[in-house]
Amino acid sequence: MIKRAIILLFILSGLLFSQNQRVLLGIDVLERDKFSILENKRVALITNQTGVNKKLISTVDLLSRAKNVELISVFSPEHGFRGLSKAGETVNDFIDSTTGIKYYSLYGKRNKPTPDMLADIDVIVYDVQDIGCRSYTYISTLGLAMEAAAENNKEFIVLDRPNPLGGIRIEGNIVEDGFNSFVSQYKIPYVYGLTCGELARLINEEGMLNNKLKCKLNVIKMVGWKRWMHYDDTDLIWVPTSTHVPYSQTPFYLVSTGVLGELQTISIGITYNLPFQTFAAEWINADSLAKYMNVLNLRGVIFRPITYKPNYGIWQDKILNGVQVHITDFHKVNLLELQFYFMEVHNKLYPLKKIFELPDSTRIKMFDKVMGSDKVRIEFSKRYKVDDIKALLRKDIKSFRELSKKYYLYD
Repeated sequence: MIKRAIILLFILSGLLFSQNQRVLLGIDVLERDKFSILENKRVALITNQTGVNKKLISTVDLLSRAKNVELISVFSPEHGFRGLSKAGETVNDFIDSTTGIKYYSLYGKRNKPTPDMLADIDVIVYDVQDIGCRSYTYISTLGLAMEAAAENNKEFIVLDRPNPLGGIRIEGNIVEDGFNSFVSQYKIPYVYGLTCGELARLINEEGMLNNKLKCKLNVIKMVGWKRWMHYDDTDLIWVPTSTHVPYSQTPFYLVSTGVLGELQTISIGITYNLPFQTFAAEWINADSLAKYMNVLNLRGVIFRPITYKPNYGIWQDKILNGVQVHITDFHKVNLLELQFYFMEVHNKLYPLKKIFELPDSTRIKMFDKVMGSDKVRIEFSKRYKVDDIKALLRKDIKSFRELSKKYYLYD
């Protein structure tokens, strides 16, 4: 009997371990395999503060120490190599005085590597944690760097990382012609449900690079990641991807409020201690807004009245009232539509303060760029009813899911 119990305990322990298996990142797999794919190659690495292995050792340090690899240069996306720069702020190049490694910015005066920057390298390696949202510019850097690799006949390797929103969720419309920009670089939905490696494959094979170029692409897959996983399911440690994305759950809130935030008329908490987690303004009655938002009975989210003073920015020291967004079920909530529900309720409570009549034309244009279309804004502005735009927001989801399945690397 004791022997049977021990065997049963052993089997159950094995099952439990397999269900909670730690995820190995692409960099972990590369390190495990002793960097063999980079053997005797001159490397340009695209990375930032998020480029670390599961023990938080930076990819720069790992490649610098590898005896069979020559790290020539490092490229960084928006926010810079250390992630210190603000959104939209130009980042400068520099040379590490100790190692002699050149650090180039791919945000500001240039958005992709130049031929001169690639002249002395054999392969470009990409290792950046993104957040699964189209307007977050790291994936634009990914695609433009792949384009440079194709133009200059260089190999391109993606060290894969989890999509913190998971590999199942797809939300929003595909970018329309005329609305491509660095915040909507490719014809994909706002939430695209792919890892960076899977997305790279789709961009490469679907002719989304300039002149339908294709680069020589290789993806170093993760071990243990599954499509249903959010970042908190991986047992990995989250490194802030930028100053306003400090936690692994922040990407969910960014999708929920970030498009509205482009108008800069409603505070979404990024100048306070709750980035992307509020809807607030001086004229709002917090209790009324919370009441009417909760009456909607939206799946997976509740709203709490909140009053606060922003720490900096255009509303510094002003008293703002509104709601804090609390996502209670990350699997059930519809993220992108949430901010439009706020605008619907806001219009009901404050009909003289039309959301799209408050900002200047520059902010309206930025809203449309992030949405990848002006149709959503134009249609919504007529009555401020979410039901009027649901078809527009959901029209591409089914077709993109079918298309993207061809590029899945994980179950």
